[in-house]
Amino acid sequence: MILLVLVASILIAAVAIYQYNEETKDYHEQRLERKERAIKRNIDFVIRETSFEVIPEKIPFIFKSEIHKIADIHNQQINLYDMEGALLKTSKATFVIDSIQDCLNAHILNELANTADHRYIEKIVEDGKTYQSSYTYFMDQKSNALGIMNLPYLENDDFLARELNEFLERLGYAYLLVLLTAIVIAFLLSKYITKSLKTISDKINATRLEKRNEKIVIDDTSEEISTLVNSYNSMIDELEESAVQLATSEREQAWREMAKQVAHEIKNPLTPMRLTVQNFQRKFNPEDPKINSKVDEYSKTLIQQIDTMSSIASAFSNFAKMPAQQNETLNVVKIVKLALDIFNEDYIVFNADAEEIIAKLDRTQLIRVVTNLVKNGIQSIPENKENPSIVIQVTSGNGYVNIVVSDNGKGISEENKLKVFEPKFTTKTSGMGLGLAMVKNIVETYKGTISFTSDKDKGTVFTVSFPKE
Repeated sequence: MILLVLVASILIAAVAIYQYNEETKDYHEQRLERKERAIKRNIDFVIRETSFEVIPEKIPFIFKSEIHKIADIHNQQINLYDMEGALLKTSKATFVIDSIQDCLNAHILNELANTADHRYIEKIVEDGKTYQSSYTYFMDQKSNALGIMNLPYLENDDFLARELNEFLERLGYAYLLVLLTAIVIAFLLSKYITKSLKTISDKINATRLEKRNEKIVIDDTSEEISTLVNSYNSMIDELEESAVQLATSEREQAWREMAKQVAHEIKNPLTPMRLTVQNFQRKFNPEDPKINSKVDEYSKTLIQQIDTMSSIASAFSNFAKMPAQQNETLNVVKIVKLALDIFNEDYIVFNADAEEIIAKLDRTQLIRVVTNLVKNGIQSIPENKENPSIVIQVTSGNGYVNIVVSDNGKGISEENKLKVFEPKFTTKTSGMGLGLAMVKNIVETYKGTISFTSDKDKGTVFTVSFPKE
């Protein structure tokens, strides 16, 4: 809309300038013709009234004073030449020799002779000004050509140029007003037109696969926008259906993986149990004097494997449980100390900023986080390690409680850093690899964060941050 106004204003200005130039050209041509006709009538009158013989040689005498009167009446310089092009008489009182042609060139004479009306216009542009010179025959009473009349004419466009500038200035003000109006109207129209598109854009930007997306409801809109809205709503239905299918598929896959892991872990103790029972059956002898010690040995082996299976079941059970949202007002320092009481290692050191740091957390889940991190640190320290060390620090600041567990164990390799919190991942020969995954699950449930830094063969530092409220 704005572009149309600009193009229209430019086109109208261009047409106005072109029209001005054409009208100026016509004006000067017609004015020169009128002057020419009027002066020729005066010349004819002088020729009829003269007492001299009307021949080319007498022209200077016939128009000795009359040419000045005619020039004054018409405010126009007049030059008279004979048929050969020689200057006979001019109305200019004094002149520089080069300013007026003493003899017309052959080109002008040929043009006059070869045209039906014996008239020729010559145009010259000097210093940005346009000069016209008209050449035409003047006749005696018998219509015989006496000579050539030349009228030099300066095209003075000052008045017309002022008129054009005033017109263009008024046109500019008018189109400036139209342009401002067009900008306002275009803005309002664009806001009205794009309001529906903005709504659609916002909905599309807010579309997420993992949540339920709202459909677009727009009234009083165009057919094209309505088609776009319907397409989006159809896509939302398909997306929701796909999300449900994907979630179902992921849950089924997760349960399959969990079932495989549980089956694998349970099979490990079942094999030695089976071998123990078979060996007992094969070697059982009631008369054997060592029968009691053998039964005791077989029993211990079975109990040990049963305990292993029980720990496996407990680990998976704990991992499957979501942390309870029981926000108790706890002294975190006291609870962390309580969690550390189960460890007998003398290289475990505990530090705290204060004797009391209060936060709203679940006691059981907090203990589970601390024990898993400390246990993970103990297991990362080699048996032959000199000066083993595990340091637990509790600090607070910016509305958070920070628990830092650092060890000087063997650290975590670069290729394993991205897998640390994945379920089932472990670098140990025993265990299910669920401890750190469970810790991360608990921390994130309470809108906290867990991170770590580790250097190979130097140790690892885990940092857990819980919001106090």
